[in-house]
Amino acid sequence: MRIPFNKPLILGNEKDNLAKVFEYDKFSGDGTFSTLCSELLEKYTKSSKAIMTSSCTDALEMAALLCDLEPGDEVIMPSYTFVTTASAFALRGVKIVWCDIRKDTKNIDETKIEALITSRTRAIVVVHYAGVACDMDKISKICKNYKLYLIEDAAQAIGCTYKGKKLGQFGDLATLSFHETKNIQCGEGGALLVNNLTMVERAQIIRDKGTNRIHFMEGKVDKYTWVDIGSSYMMSELQAAFLSSQLQNVEKVNAIRMASWNYYYKLLSEFLDPESLPIIPKNCTHNAHMFYILLGSIKERIALINYLQDNGILAVFHYIPLHLAPYWKGKYDLLDLPVTKAVSNQILRLPLFYNMKKQEIEYVVERIQIFYQQL
Repeated sequence: MRIPFNKPLILGNEKDNLAKVFEYDKFSGDGTFSTLCSELLEKYTKSSKAIMTSSCTDALEMAALLCDLEPGDEVIMPSYTFVTTASAFALRGVKIVWCDIRKDTKNIDETKIEALITSRTRAIVVVHYAGVACDMDKISKICKNYKLYLIEDAAQAIGCTYKGKKLGQFGDLATLSFHETKNIQCGEGGALLVNNLTMVERAQIIRDKGTNRIHFMEGKVDKYTWVDIGSSYMMSELQAAFLSSQLQNVEKVNAIRMASWNYYYKLLSEFLDPESLPIIPKNCTHNAHMFYILLGSIKERIALINYLQDNGILAVFHYIPLHLAPYWKGKYDLLDLPVTKAVSNQILRLPLFYNMKKQEIEYVVERIQIFYQQL
């Protein structure tokens, strides 16, 4: 049996929508399907404005631009995240202030944020790891008290909630990913959710290469020109056509993935310690974006990865702490983030994809159990 780590979601009617793009003869952004995707996301997430982008990276870079960050400003974020969470802000020349994560959720540790705030702090970026919400009550309060921008990296979190409220609604800005590894995908793609009403118009200008094209489209000016900094962040109609059919089935997709996630948990909990399995706080619902286990050491993880691979199963580790990345050339070597380090060394993600068969999950779990029996 061969089990990949991921199979990109295809529901079946994506080809029909792509055919309509050829029929409509419009391939760049801001067409029928781009508009539909925005409307679907605004309704689903209850954000004030959903702007479709060609990647989540684009959305993060737009967020950094919208916050008017300058060299010398500081932004607090976890080190345990994907590189673009940080690179989007490093491009603005700001100082990244790294915060440790919680052992249970692998999210930014809200109890450690306030001690990191200085007079130069401008924003806090939170990452909802594996679709499990950060403590948004406490973090939102901190941002309000210190007048800081709150940005949610919700790349993995479509359909997830915190106290009944969809993630992506809490920050001034939030970003989503539709990369092929995500629950809902179009190969590459993303969205910027704008909740701060003062940013809505400028977000559209930044997305349109810094031009006031929206004013031209609205008939407010007879021609459009360069009015602000920006770039080509727009999602194409081809991406949006593929994506729109999937966006209309988010709940169905997440429910089917959740059945697989729950089955993993049921089987693994029979022989693994609860602390080595995902922990979901009672006030959160997630979308079964991933299933991971924590191992005792890097050595043990490497051995298990190799054993599973020999048995036709692809399981993978996850983030290397960004503060120790070669890019920083040792700048943060003395920074101690013990939980981040431990999680990075111990975590192993198991195969999980839409319509994964029960027999495949049983096979993965069986191989893991045999591995531990042989130790």
